[in-house]
Amino acid sequence: MRVVVCNLHAGVDGWGRPSGSLDAVLALGPDIAILPETWRGDREDMVERLGAAGLVGHFAPLARGERILTESGGRGWQPPLAHFTGERGIHLTEHRSPSRAQERFLRAHPERERGEWGVSLVTRYPGEIEVVDLGRLPRERVHRVLLVAHLRVEGRTLRVAALHGAHLSHGSPWMYARVRRHLDALPAGPLLLGGDFNCWRPLLRPMLPGYRSRVRAKTWPAYRAHSQIDHLLSRGDLTTLHARALNVGSDHRALVADLVLGGVESPEVA
Repeated sequence: MRVVVCNLHAGVDGWGRPSGSLDAVLALGPDIAILPETWRGDREDMVERLGAAGLVGHFAPLARGERILTESGGRGWQPPLAHFTGERGIHLTEHRSPSRAQERFLRAHPERERGEWGVSLVTRYPGEIEVVDLGRLPRERVHRVLLVAHLRVEGRTLRVAALHGAHLSHGSPWMYARVRRHLDALPAGPLLLGGDFNCWRPLLRPMLPGYRSRVRAKTWPAYRAHSQIDHLLSRGDLTTLHARALNVGSDHRALVADLVLGGVESPEVA
């Protein structure tokens, strides 16, 4: 089975230009896809496009907002200093007002699409998906959830959990404690946990002990990756046939892992 983890950034770059990230993910032919920053808007519904490709599951909205629609922008993937002055391509104002730089950008780009920004877990396998509410941390502008799928794969139960994690500066250790408690309570068996964790592997080890990292590769920023903050972790009897990270047009590189149930790989923490 092929598992893909990719932060789609709502299908636009940091200016609001189409990035083609969803098209690139679909071209990989995933059997299971964990997709933070999926967008459902007035003009484009990524969940509908996934369903048309045979990938069904659950989309959990984490915030309402607007997506800029523009064909213009600078040479880079996003405006200079965007990490300090605020996002331009997507504006999530449900819990926080835009910065001055964002307000100027919004006035200059009146063509915008309203919609919902969230996380998706979709698959070609039959099963059920539960939604675990993780709440909203005090400094967060979005809600957080954990999606847990109970899938039937090759006659066995495979559990797959999807997460778009909070930053450490926003209190993610409390969020990961909730994730750990829920996953530790699941029945024994193979389990995958993936998503944009906004956290480096060395810091995940004490928060999520006992998991094996299925893809070790730098993922952020995609155009000059220096860190891995997107992860696909596992526990139980799974074997990796091939794993890699690819630039698909988003600000995060996609993780691609070809896995089989069973095997004798030795335990390894995240």
